[in-house]
Amino acid sequence: MTTSPKVSVVIPVHNGQDYVGQTIESILSQTFRDFELLLLDDASSDGSPAIMEGYTDRRIRLVRYDTNLGIAKMHNKGIDLARGEYIAMLDHDDVSYPERLARQVAFLEAHPDYALIGTWGELLDERGRRYGKAKKYPVSAEDVRSSLLFWNCVLHPSIMARRTVMEAYRYSERFFICDDFDLCVRVGAAHKLGNLPQVLVAHRRHAARTSNTKAHLKRGENLDIFRRQLTELGVTFDERDVERHYTLARIKTLAFRPDQEYVEWAEGWLRKLEEANRRSSHYPTRPLARVLGSMWFKVCWHASATAGWSVWGRFFRSPMRKGAWASLGEQLMWACGANRRAA
Repeated sequence: MTTSPKVSVVIPVHNGQDYVGQTIESILSQTFRDFELLLLDDASSDGSPAIMEGYTDRRIRLVRYDTNLGIAKMHNKGIDLARGEYIAMLDHDDVSYPERLARQVAFLEAHPDYALIGTWGELLDERGRRYGKAKKYPVSAEDVRSSLLFWNCVLHPSIMARRTVMEAYRYSERFFICDDFDLCVRVGAAHKLGNLPQVLVAHRRHAARTSNTKAHLKRGENLDIFRRQLTELGVTFDERDVERHYTLARIKTLAFRPDQEYVEWAEGWLRKLEEANRRSSHYPTRPLARVLGSMWFKVCWHASATAGWSVWGRFFRSPMRKGAWASLGEQLMWACGANRRAA
């Protein structure tokens, strides 16, 4: 290619022979054609290199590394090698649907104030079968910014960002797993991030994923990111608060049943976060109130399984209920809009 492409797609690969071919094909099948595909082999010891070398498309650049560098360093290598105006990330075991690049480019072209855009996604099992519900993430920049206080609400294999932004922020190489969460938190503090309300990627879940094999490390890195955000918000906390804060957005995943003590802590903690934000204006007020209200509703919902109706009395007496109703109303509006689009 004699001119720079519009998009650089970066795929780090480490021992991905079972899936990398399908991942590559999903990019070569994009309706948007002005891209380069950077395949970065992170010292694979399986058949991945041979599979990647078998592709002759001139838009592909294969770069091999003899030493295993890890995912954060590979992401930064991709940023250094990229020539496109935009950088799109994808894992070696995930899939992009044909309209992904086209729709993300169109959004970023139409919204120059946005630095990064993700998409909704769905899950694939080891055999490539869809399962579960579509993974829907907050859409607007304000809701994404506020939700990042609790969880990584931008699916990393779906992101497309301006190269200038990625060059300025880069991935923190002190994170082994959560470099993507850290990046979104740092970029989101100064720029607009969003998600397209369309399923444009498929995220594969299998036993060999690093996030599964290193779950304890992932949890520790999440806690580090939460500590930094809480400090920047200006709220006082101890380690027990951070641990319980981590649980708030993961009650269902962790199969956690909140008891009365946790419910009391959650209400006080969420009100404390809201008050700290009133003083600092660190997050947009109304979107944060919706996120806090959503957390309060989830705590009460899961607590009611054992505490019964008494917990709902506390829910309705709490001022946090206002944000909960606003959050539920917004979700209903999105659901109605999605149904209309589907029709």
